[in-house]
Amino acid sequence: MIVAQSEISITVADSKEERAAFVDYLYAANADDPQFVPQLRAEEIERYTPGGNPYFEHAQVRLFLARKDGKVVGRVAAHIDELAIAQPAEQGFGPGVGMWGALEADSEEIAAQLVATAEGWLREQGMTRAVAPMTLSVWEEPGVLAKGHDHPPTVMMGHARPHLQGWIERRGYAPVKTLYSYELDISKPFPKLIQRIVSSGEKNPRIRIRETDLKQFDREVRIICDILNDAWSDNWGFVPFTDTEIAYTAKKLKPLCKPDLIRIAEYDGEPVAFMMTLPDFNEVQKRANGIAGKPSLLGWLKLGLWLVRPRVRTMRVPLMGVRKRLQSSRMASQLAFMMIEYIRRASVSRYGASRGEIGWILDDNQGMNSIAREIDSHVNKEYVIYDKAL
Repeated sequence: MIVAQSEISITVADSKEERAAFVDYLYAANADDPQFVPQLRAEEIERYTPGGNPYFEHAQVRLFLARKDGKVVGRVAAHIDELAIAQPAEQGFGPGVGMWGALEADSEEIAAQLVATAEGWLREQGMTRAVAPMTLSVWEEPGVLAKGHDHPPTVMMGHARPHLQGWIERRGYAPVKTLYSYELDISKPFPKLIQRIVSSGEKNPRIRIRETDLKQFDREVRIICDILNDAWSDNWGFVPFTDTEIAYTAKKLKPLCKPDLIRIAEYDGEPVAFMMTLPDFNEVQKRANGIAGKPSLLGWLKLGLWLVRPRVRTMRVPLMGVRKRLQSSRMASQLAFMMIEYIRRASVSRYGASRGEIGWILDDNQGMNSIAREIDSHVNKEYVIYDKAL
């Protein structure tokens, strides 16, 4: 498939070489952005490779490259997630919803042609609405960065130039959801009210906040994912993890997992809540990966040593969940504050961290937004998701 417009040719990137070109353009397009953090090139290529990323097991994906005079000048990924289509429409996706993301271009004109191409492919597949940007799954990098361009993203968070938001909106897209990321100073104790709530929980014999047991890693992953799928099932944009995705993600994250940073809360012996915290791997990747995601020998050594004993400024909380039946109770907040406090202590004393980041959090998740505010954190990044009738 080739679409020619104004000297721009747009082709499907469906070979190994074209997928590599799709990834390499990301590095080239952001080479002069001081806040861009190049991820490992091999992992980025795997993300867009059938048989590599299990997202392809339940999604159709088309990668498009724009070229001018033989040079890559833009890219976009269009995709249809069968699991997202199966969700209730009132939760954000549902029947007829396709997605696109990974948009990068040398100019707004090229971006417009790429978006039009993605939309055209989605229409050909029978889609009637586009939700974007999504790169790729909702669990990866949803939305476009709308606030927080002045500092780099933490591990597993997306980044974009400020102009990208305008490019999307001028294509007729309207905001449908905003995702917040909060930052806070974790070097100092939380407010006294939170300390009293934590102290009260510590006196309750029915509550146990435990570290994860990495010797029983597969068991712990199953417990966390079971709580997650229950806790998030009514949220906007929820798509359940498949067993293959659970295993794949667990394998990817295991080198970053530390038992004192991932806590499981038990009530009467039953796991009812969890909090996952990751040391910010982006801090070392920014120094070690080079602009093209290809570390030198010294870079690989830095990455390896860091993984053995991470010392970081920032800790990120990417996931947290409390079983649905407890979410409207005071117990939910108490368990959350206890896990946050225990992880805060470990982050400071054992890893040298001074800054925490929580997110992303949906704008209508009143419980989590309230918890974030109670511990004196503030919004440092916003990501906006858009939609448009096709």
